Amino acid sequence: MTDRGGIFAGEDPFALAGTWLAEAAACEPSDPNAIALATVDATGLPNVRMVLLKEIEADAFVFYTNYESRKAAELDQAGKAAFVLHWKSLARQIRVRGLVTKEDGPQADAYYRSRSLQSRLGAWASRQSRPLASRGALMAEVARIGLAMGTDPDRPPYWGGYRIRPLEMEFWADGAFRLHDRFLWTRVDVASPWNSIRLSP
Repeated sequence: MTDRGGIFAGEDPFALAGTWLAEAAACEPSDPNAIALATVDATGLPNVRMVLLKEIEADAFVFYTNYESRKAAELDQAGKAAFVLHWKSLARQIRVRGLVTKEDGPQADAYYRSRSLQSRLGAWASRQSRPLASRGALMAEVARIGLAMGTDPDRPPYWGGYRIRPLEMEFWADGAFRLHDRFLWTRVDVASPWNSIRLSP
C-alpha cells in the first residue's frame, strides 16, 4: 500500500490523468493537451515530437495523425510508444509507456468531422514528413482540394487515430529542494490490475 494522497489520490490512473489535465486546462496558457510522443525507427533510433492528445478513455489515450507520416510508420513497426504530458503552470508531469493500436473507425470519422474545414482540407493536402517545394505549393494544394471536395470532405483513408494502452504511467509533481513526489503505476499486461509504488525523486 502506497502513501498516495492529495493530488495523487485515487485508484484509477486514467481518472487521475483526466483530473490533472482538467486542472491544467484552467491555467496552462497554450495546448494543455500537448504530449511529447516518443517512437523508435527500425534501427532503434528514437524520435520525439509534439502532438495533441485528444481523448483519455477508460483504458487508453488517443491522438490523431497522418498514417503515411514517419511517426505512423514507427508506431506501426514497433507497436509501442511513450509520451510525456508536462505542465509548467502546475509543476507536474505524467509519463506513459505502452502498446499502440490504430483507431480507424467511426470514432476517427467523428473526430475528423469535429475539426475546422481548413484543418480537414489540410489533412488531405499534406503529405506529412515528405519533402515540400514551398509553403505556396501546400496552400495551392489546399485550395485545389477545397474546390474538388467541397465543404464536407470525408476523412482521408491515410489519416486517423492511434490508441496507446499503457503498461506504465508515472505521475510526478515538483517538490521543494528537488525532493519531488513520484508514483509509478504498472501492470503486466493490459488485462491485469494496476500496482502503484512511490519512487525516489
